[in-house]
Amino acid sequence: MATAEEFTPESERVMNTLRDEIIDGTRAPGSKLVEREIAAELGVSRLPVRDALRSLVSEGLVTPRPRTWAVVREFSQSDISDLNEVRSALETLAFRLAAERRTRAGLAKLRDDLDQQLAASAKGDGQAARRKAADFHQTVTELADNALLSELGGILQSRMRWLLGQHDDFDLFAHEHEELYLAIEARDVQRVDELAAQHLATSRAKIAAHRRNANAGAKADLDPSVDAGDDLNDA
Repeated sequence: MATAEEFTPESERVMNTLRDEIIDGTRAPGSKLVEREIAAELGVSRLPVRDALRSLVSEGLVTPRPRTWAVVREFSQSDISDLNEVRSALETLAFRLAAERRTRAGLAKLRDDLDQQLAASAKGDGQAARRKAADFHQTVTELADNALLSELGGILQSRMRWLLGQHDDFDLFAHEHEELYLAIEARDVQRVDELAAQHLATSRAKIAAHRRNANAGAKADLDPSVDAGDDLNDA
């Protein structure tokens, strides 16, 4: 029999499932989220689905529509630029504070995130690699040991995890995370600052490339005569 501590409300379980599917890309941007369809799919009533969708709207992953449906948010270029700017400010501080304040237990957790990311990348498991990469960043924020920074990170967490998944170069990101880990372990704040700036620049470039590829693919799907490679070369 499940204890009180083990009980998870249906609305939370539905929310976690939908959030993971949106962040992982299983539910594509712009796709409909219809209460009755999701309820049937997950074997629940419509009420927990409605509550879950409301929560995901507040997290910035879902756009509401009239009556009983919504859509997966389609992030514009302006949205992504805003996220990148805020991410740059928060993560630059988080990495620096993590190097100054990291604990042995926190460092062990960060190492575990990194090891799982490296293993997933080596196996070509993109979904797991993206998730563990996002976990790595979340643990860095925990190591920073700043309550306000953690609060801000919590507000933006879902959108940031989505942003961090907008790339396909798993080995490169795992390598940069390993370098950051070693600098944090050594409490080398100057090195951490340099690596964090490099990591943010890499991430912005890879996110932009991923978006161009996705847009080119969408155009090719709409018009088979459009060659995705030619479209990219013209950009």
